[in-house]
Amino acid sequence: MATRLKASGAQSLTEGRMMAITFNSSDPRSLLAAFKKAIDDRHVVTWSYDKDGDFTHTTEQWRKKAWLRPKIGNSELRFGIVKPKNQSISWEIYAIYQGRFIESVTAHLHDRFAYSFATARPVADDLV
Repeated sequence: MATRLKASGAQSLTEGRMMAITFNSSDPRSLLAAFKKAIDDRHVVTWSYDKDGDFTHTTEQWRKKAWLRPKIGNSELRFGIVKPKNQSISWEIYAIYQGRFIESVTAHLHDRFAYSFATARPVADDLV
C-alpha cells in the first residue's frame, strides 16, 4: 500500500510559498510558454497540458497519476503537484513527476533558466 503524502507548510526563501518544483528564470512567463510550445510542436511527447494549464505525464505507466500546476512568480516558475480526485499520490509518483519534469524542461529549454530544484516532501501549495 502506498504511503499518502502530506504537505509540510515550509516557506520559500525567495518569495511567497515554496512549491514542489521551482525554476529560476529572468522570464518565467516565457519559459512556461516555450514548454507548452515544445509540447504543441511535438518536441516534447511525454508531457501534455489540459485546458486549465496543468501538466501530466503521457506515458502509459504514469498517465494522469498527478498533475503539475504552474504558478508564475517574480523570477520563478513554480509547479505544485495536484493529486487525482479522490485518490492519493505515492512517494514514487511524487518523485517520478518531479524528476522527469525537470529532466524534460532541462533537455529542451536549458537556456531559459538558471537553475531548478524540487522539494523532498510536499509543501503547503501542493494539493496532495
